[in-house]
Amino acid sequence: MAENLGYIGLGIMGKAMVENLTKAGHHVNVYARRQASLNALETDNITPFPSPASLAEASTVIISCVSDTPDVEEVLVGPQGAIQGLQPGALVIDMSTISPETTQSMYQQFSKAGGSLLDAPVSGGEVGAIAATLSIMVGGDKKDFERALPIFESLGKNIIHVGASGAGQVAKACNNLVAAETMVAVAEAYLLAQSCNVDPAKVREALLGGFAYSRVLELHGQRVLDNNYKPGFKAKLHAKDLRIALNSAKTHDIKMPGAELSAHYLETLLEQDNGELDSAAIAKVILEN
Repeated sequence: MAENLGYIGLGIMGKAMVENLTKAGHHVNVYARRQASLNALETDNITPFPSPASLAEASTVIISCVSDTPDVEEVLVGPQGAIQGLQPGALVIDMSTISPETTQSMYQQFSKAGGSLLDAPVSGGEVGAIAATLSIMVGGDKKDFERALPIFESLGKNIIHVGASGAGQVAKACNNLVAAETMVAVAEAYLLAQSCNVDPAKVREALLGGFAYSRVLELHGQRVLDNNYKPGFKAKLHAKDLRIALNSAKTHDIKMPGAELSAHYLETLLEQDNGELDSAAIAKVILEN
């Protein structure tokens, strides 16, 4: 069955994903809170709608990708949210990074409304969104995952059904926790090298061929050497994501001291008005203090 796709949220990630969906042959109904975001789309195979509710009335599959938990609640279950215009049997796919607990609550709300919800946060940043090579971590019912799989294949390469509702968000929290803590380790390695009068660039080159290799060291390690923090994943969003991880840790009464330290560095960046920089700028806090 051909799906009528709707997409809510046309930021850095959403813009690229909508363009890739249209390249794959889909016509996409779209909703953006800002006209400028709509104007920036480099495709004509779209139909704009004035609200998430009106978009839902015309769509059998609705994808959302917005900034934070309250934003998702607004566009999906708010007074003008998609749930208000939901078609019977419609599938909602939230590709934002939000609270697993809120995801599970919305899953129940959409089930009662006659639809279904997948949480499908992504990793890979703007580069992965443009190249359609995102890693997609999915929580929800298996049958809904199978229905959505052809859509996911237009957007990413590593597509994993992690488990029940909320499991995708848990996986994304783990992803961003590992990325942040690894960036801290890279910055501390550079700090140690500098303090010993050893060239960090040469240290990085050596580590890339050994057990310490990581994509963070390869990509963000070079960013630090170049002092290039043009955002692919903004520090303010990474800080938000670590808050989600730490809130979940608190809910389940566990301690994550490494995540707490990484979150401290990210929050320091925000206090320095550097929240728009790439989150690799964690290194600035470590190296410049």
